[in-house]
Amino acid sequence: MMTEPTVFIIDDDEAYRDSVQELVSSIGLPSKTFSSAVEFLEVFDPDMPGCLVLDVRMARMSGLALQERLAAMSAPIPIVFISGHGDIEMAVKAVKNGAVDFVQKPYREQQLLDAIDEAMRRNAAALAGAGDAQQQLAKRVAALSSREREVMNLALKGLPSKMIAKELAISHRTVEQHRSRLLEKLRVGSFIELMRLNVERPVD
Repeated sequence: MMTEPTVFIIDDDEAYRDSVQELVSSIGLPSKTFSSAVEFLEVFDPDMPGCLVLDVRMARMSGLALQERLAAMSAPIPIVFISGHGDIEMAVKAVKNGAVDFVQKPYREQQLLDAIDEAMRRNAAALAGAGDAQQQLAKRVAALSSREREVMNLALKGLPSKMIAKELAISHRTVEQHRSRLLEKLRVGSFIELMRLNVERPVD
């Protein structure tokens, strides 16, 4: 995984990939290029800091399709779209779905650089927020009783309340009480939500 904020350039036009990479390098930002959205997804990690400079029209998976895929993954990486064939409807859809900007080819260098700068700022803010959330969750977990933590860990392994009761040699009703109380303490609405948080921000 890359830890330095990086501009990921995805375009099936090699000349434009090289052009954008050269522009990005001229201001000292690290970059990595991909010829397709599929190639990018093969190495993508949601925790990679940076932004995407993404072509709209590509074979196999379009830029808009990749944007939807990343949204489904709850990936916070911001996107700057770039296209030689984009229209107003496409641009509106991209921005409504969270894109930072929609830049037409041939692009103006300063416009693209401004969009990339804004995308990097948004990514830094999102990652900082995730870090704060992780710290808050860790504090809430630390406030759980030892029994509540035992119930939580077994529930996160997928065990139903009856099995947890048997494992801990306590009553089913007691397990249900612990489950309800720990969800309240952790400020989550369900164990499904807690499982998602546990994957994204480990609590052990």
